[in-house]
Amino acid sequence: GEALEVTREVNCVVDFIHGCEDQLQKLKKQKEKGLLYGIPISIKDHINCKGHFSSGGMVKFLGQVKEEDSVIVQVLKSQGAIPFVKTNIPQTMINYDCSNPIFGQTLNPFNPQKTPGGSSGGEGALIAGGGSILGIGSDVAGSIRLPSSFCGLCGLKPTGNRIRPSACGDRTFVLAVTGMLGPMARDVDSLALCMKALLCEEMFQLDPTVPPIPFDEEVRIRDNAMPPLAQQQSEILGD
Repeated sequence: GEALEVTREVNCVVDFIHGCEDQLQKLKKQKEKGLLYGIPISIKDHINCKGHFSSGGMVKFLGQVKEEDSVIVQVLKSQGAIPFVKTNIPQTMINYDCSNPIFGQTLNPFNPQKTPGGSSGGEGALIAGGGSILGIGSDVAGSIRLPSSFCGLCGLKPTGNRIRPSACGDRTFVLAVTGMLGPMARDVDSLALCMKALLCEEMFQLDPTVPPIPFDEEVRIRDNAMPPLAQQQSEILGD
């Protein structure tokens, strides 16, 4: 509901991912709940989700419905997350704004006269507007970091090849800098939890090119408070 309200204001969602309720009921029956159990997650447009297109802001890709989830979506689901929307991007993504001829201009929820940044601008606008608590963007030269800055969020571009680097294998850019998928949220603890969930055995098995190095709890400063995302997770599930 919140995502729908936010996108009415700032035009940040391009598609709603079907089957969310069915997936939640399936997760409740599993013994292993996963680190992201029950958390709705927004996904940047170009990341493949089964049964949906990955437009890249280009008309030529609208008819190409994907037959399987990308590796990162498979891992998120295995960790209990529920991808629920796909979010807007600039055409071809190599841009610090967020507009394309199909879905139009995404606005900054704090000031509709301003851009939310790009290319993960739909993610930035949705999370900042309160329509999502955790999202997956991608970054080559600032595409997570810019919208996180413009929208007052936290975002992480992981080290090159730290997680599955390719979002959609049918379109390849030749770049000197490795493009990476990464999390966006309102706080650093949420980013850390997401990375811990992604750096799991399933990720390493699905993509053998990813170094099988799990998340290291010792490299970040810990506090004794309950991580905000875990608290929201508990509230969502009524625990």
